[in-house]
Amino acid sequence: MNDTNQRFSPIAVELEKDKKYSWCTCSHSNNQPLCDGSHRAEKATPPLTFIAEEDKKAFLCTCKLTKNPPYCDGSHKN
Repeated sequence: MNDTNQRFSPIAVELEKDKKYSWCTCSHSNNQPLCDGSHRAEKATPPLTFIAEEDKKAFLCTCKLTKNPPYCDGSHKN
């Protein structure tokens, strides 16, 4: 695995059913893969907000290239 792939590897998050999450879309958050509001100061894209449909461990994308946001689809490997 090269350094770029490792840097953009997905992050496992324990999602809670019916809880709202804000997935970072701009890469500026210091709380990856979730938004910390950094997009405001950077004038970047707002987060993608979603509600977990079930309690589960999910691998959220950090490379921001996924075709299935917020979930990793392996795009960081390409």
